[in-house]
Amino acid sequence: MTTIGMHYDVIPGKELEFERGFGDVLEHLKKTPGHVESLLFKSVAAPGSYLIMSQWKSRADFDAFLRSDAFKQVTAWGRAEILRGRPKHKIYSE
Repeated sequence: MTTIGMHYDVIPGKELEFERGFGDVLEHLKKTPGHVESLLFKSVAAPGSYLIMSQWKSRADFDAFLRSDAFKQVTAWGRAEILRGRPKHKIYSE
């Protein structure tokens, strides 16, 4: 099992749009081979700061998703219009 932590800083005022977008991405992930579960966490100390914890059956499954056209489609919505900077990812493997 591999867990991916993805940290996002969202432009002020765009938080609800980000959260709705995550819901759309989550629906797609449910059909993605190797995806187990993803959860969205919102910081109470830093407004606009979010963490997505995503579990995958293997690192190879996650890497295949990153290379897919599906990844480009589900993530393009947030790049320029919602995020304050580049997302930061951390990989935890068993």
